Amino acid sequence: MDYYENVLEAVGETPLIRLRRIERGESISATLLAKVEYLNPGGSVKDRPALKMLEVAEEQGLLKPGGTVVEPTSGNTGAGLALAAAVKGYRCICVMPEKVSREKQALLRAMGAEVVITPSLPPEDPESYYKVAERLANEIPGGFRPGQYDNPANALAHYETTGPELWRQTEGRITHFVAGMGTCGTITGTGRYLKEQNQNVRIVGVDPEGSIFSDSENIHQYAVEGVGEDFYPGNYEGSVVDSVIQVDDRESFLMTRRLMSEEGLFVGGSCGMAAVGAVRAAKGLPEDAVVVVLLPDTGRNYVSKVFDDDWVLANSEATEEDLKRPYRIFEEG
Repeated sequence: MDYYENVLEAVGETPLIRLRRIERGESISATLLAKVEYLNPGGSVKDRPALKMLEVAEEQGLLKPGGTVVEPTSGNTGAGLALAAAVKGYRCICVMPEKVSREKQALLRAMGAEVVITPSLPPEDPESYYKVAERLANEIPGGFRPGQYDNPANALAHYETTGPELWRQTEGRITHFVAGMGTCGTITGTGRYLKEQNQNVRIVGVDPEGSIFSDSENIHQYAVEGVGEDFYPGNYEGSVVDSVIQVDDRESFLMTRRLMSEEGLFVGGSCGMAAVGAVRAAKGLPEDAVVVVLLPDTGRNYVSKVFDDDWVLANSEATEEDLKRPYRIFEEG
């Protein structure tokens, strides 16, 4: 019989899906592939580092039976931790900024996590979700905070799984890897592995307008969730990233809708952002180029936001004309 012992064994080995209609619509000659991470059990790429961080903590004696996992999260890492905690028997507390969608908050509670909501404040503020999580982890007996921003197990998870999967799935033909930048575990771990296989593979980061990675002099609020930062995480390894493409909220949300309407991929706003970056990276490349973009999560977490016309109009520079299909993103498209 073919089965897993538990759901955690089903993390990873997500498929590559060709974005043929996007290729045609943008006159791209290269092969454009999406690594579809919402097919992980917890619904996002964050299942990978969540599981790895707990495994390493157990090995190091930092997390013991009956312990409590406490993490600041925009949702996806929290879901991965909640999933792993349920299987392993830990209590899980997720601390989230108020801008996170209602769906994500409800999802975490449904998965058994306790949710603490804080104002959206700079990380150094005592009431920010970073500091509140740190305080709770210190106050609760047996508390453990994985610390996805600085925990090397975050990048290690992608070095050990995502990178090798992409190399195998493309038979070593991948020429460009494109991913959003947040904790930077994904782009650092995957990028490091791919460059060890072929130093000519280009690693392209995609960053929301207002985040530090693409413009450290103009940091401000943006609406897309779960990506970008106002500080450099410990997992950020600049030497691995060859270039960074900046994408605004309007472009991110319209491409997110386009991925659903044209490719049948129901993904979140940071996926749309990454796809915009991938289209720009792929423009002008030859036919033998293989561009892989990582799509981190599901659109089910954003029905009240990215897929709600009124919310998109109020939270980006998109117009009513933009929201008519086909979604207009690139002026030349």
